[in-house]
Amino acid sequence: MALSQAATRGWYLVHKWTSLVCTLFLLMFCLTGLPLIFAHEIDEATRAPVLAAPPAGARLDLDKVATAAVAELPGWKMLYLTWDEDKPLLYVTVGPTYDASPAQMKYQLFDARSGTRIETPPLDEGVMAFILDLHANLLLGLPGQLFLGLTGVVFLVAVVSGVVVYAPFMRKLRFGTVRKDRSRRLKWLDTHNMVGIVTLGWVAVVGLTGFIITMTVPITMIWQADQLGEMSAPYAHARPPERLASIDKAVATVRAAAPNARVSFVAWPGTTYSTKHHYMVALAGNTPLTARLINPAMVDAETGRLTDLRQMPLYMKALFLSAPLHFGDYGGLPLKIIWALLDIAAIVVLVSGLYLWLGKRRTPLNRRVAELRTGGALEPAE
Repeated sequence: MALSQAATRGWYLVHKWTSLVCTLFLLMFCLTGLPLIFAHEIDEATRAPVLAAPPAGARLDLDKVATAAVAELPGWKMLYLTWDEDKPLLYVTVGPTYDASPAQMKYQLFDARSGTRIETPPLDEGVMAFILDLHANLLLGLPGQLFLGLTGVVFLVAVVSGVVVYAPFMRKLRFGTVRKDRSRRLKWLDTHNMVGIVTLGWVAVVGLTGFIITMTVPITMIWQADQLGEMSAPYAHARPPERLASIDKAVATVRAAAPNARVSFVAWPGTTYSTKHHYMVALAGNTPLTARLINPAMVDAETGRLTDLRQMPLYMKALFLSAPLHFGDYGGLPLKIIWALLDIAAIVVLVSGLYLWLGKRRTPLNRRVAELRTGGALEPAE
């Protein structure tokens, strides 16, 4: 059903102002997101650690790794162990307290075959770390992350309003038409609309997954109150363990209970993904999709006994799947190249939209709305 002139005017204004509000932030997202798509390849080319052959008979002992990680940091705590998906590498996170903020944490690298420490530049420093921090939170931590989440909502409104306003207009032209024989502004408008429609699906997916990622803290807090609260309920009146059980044996216990799963990471008691009484051993699948999902296995940190093993709720699964989908990290390099091309196309849409707004417009708003309704017959003046 065709929109009335008043409705068209309303949607046009919604699209115009929501687009303007978020354009500069979206341009920053696209520019910083382009190298982040290839973050793995860039790291491989610039700072990949050299792995020596492990000594004969070497065996990974997680207890020794945990001891070595904090040996030079008196009073510090082990927080997380994370296994690399592609290489025999073990990422270790330590902090001054179990509830340390990301800014307080330190990161180390160990050989996952022998437990030998690997000397590398700091994992949270360098150009790519700066770009990721800028992309994720404007260098402002959680407040910046939540602000960008709000920007994502405005952006999704801009996408929907753009479709409502321009879809009826674009039906009056052959798909992909750019009227080169008309004014320069009209050519830019056709280019903006055509590229915007072509990239619509990708833009919506990236925008939605980006919004979900910015909601990581609230979503995780819901999980802590919900599922994690259920798993810790039997320990409600128990004191936190004074001495922790062997993490090596805890992981072995979980592997024996779920032999077909892959251990993705381990969280120490008192950290975000665990309770004050448990190790959380995260189990992942072996396919490109299930490798991004984890199921928590809870091990009593005092006795080493497996107490619970369950699947994550749907909202946590959506969170874990959003990051790789946001950066096109599912199908290897070919998919990343496609993501990069679509990212460049989105930059074209943003720049052309900015040009159309910044350029001098002598055509009144009512005349521009009439142009949308009549298929561009009323050409804007140069």
